[in-house]
Amino acid sequence: MYRTLDAAKIIATIDHLKARVDERFAGSGLTGVAKDLSTTALDTQKKALTLAKPIWGVRLLPSLLVAACVGIALLIANSLGAANPSPTRPNFEPTNLLQPLEDTINTIGLAGAAILFLATVERRIKRHRALRALHQLRSLIHVIDMHQLTKDPSLLLRVAHSTATSTSPKRTLSPFELGRYLDYSSEMLSLTGKVAALYAQDFDDSVAIEAVNDLEMFATNLSRKIWQKTAILQVALQDAEGAGAVS
Repeated sequence: MYRTLDAAKIIATIDHLKARVDERFAGSGLTGVAKDLSTTALDTQKKALTLAKPIWGVRLLPSLLVAACVGIALLIANSLGAANPSPTRPNFEPTNLLQPLEDTINTIGLAGAAILFLATVERRIKRHRALRALHQLRSLIHVIDMHQLTKDPSLLLRVAHSTATSTSPKRTLSPFELGRYLDYSSEMLSLTGKVAALYAQDFDDSVAIEAVNDLEMFATNLSRKIWQKTAILQVALQDAEGAGAVS
C-alpha cells in the first residue's frame, strides 16, 4: 500500500538526483549540496527509526516510582498499626493518626506529580531530537536557496546585458544549463521536505508535526521563487527565438 513514505526510495531518488547534478555540473557547489542532502537523508532514516522505538529505560521510571509509593504506603500502614493496634484500646489517641495521614497524602501527591512528569519525559526527549534534526534540514534548505540566488534568467534578455558591472556575478551557464540548474534546485527543496516528513511519520507529536509542516511550507515557498525564474527563462528563450525568426 502506498500510504507511507519509504525512506529507502527517498534516499534512492536523492542519490539519482546527485548523480544527475554531478554529470551536468561536476565540481560545482550544487553537486556538494546534493551530496550533503544524500548524507542527511541517510542520517534521517536512522534517526526516524530511533524515534519510532520506545526508550525502555525512561518508560520503566514511572513503574518503579509507583512500586516505591506502594512500598512507602505499606510501611506507613504498618507503623500506624504498631503504634495504635486497635481503636478500642485505652491508650488509643486519634490525634496520633493525623500527622502520619498528612505525610501519606503529601507523599502520594508528590508521587503523582512525579509520575505525570516522568510519563512525558520520553516524548519530550524525542521531540527535542526531532526539532534539532529539523533545524539542520532548515539550514540545508537555506543553503540550496543560496546556490540559486544569483541564477537570474532575466539577464538572458539582451537589454539586461548592458547593466552588468565589474562586480556582477559571472554568468557562465547557457540557457539550457540554467534551466537544468533551477530544476535541480527545485527538486532538492522538494526532497528535503520529504526527508523532514520522515520525522513525523511514526512520531505522533503535535509540536514535531507542526515543525515538519512549517519546514515543508518553507521549502515550497522557495520552490515557487524558482518556478517564477523558470517561467522568465521560458519567456526569454521565446523572445530570442522570435527575434531570430524576424532577422
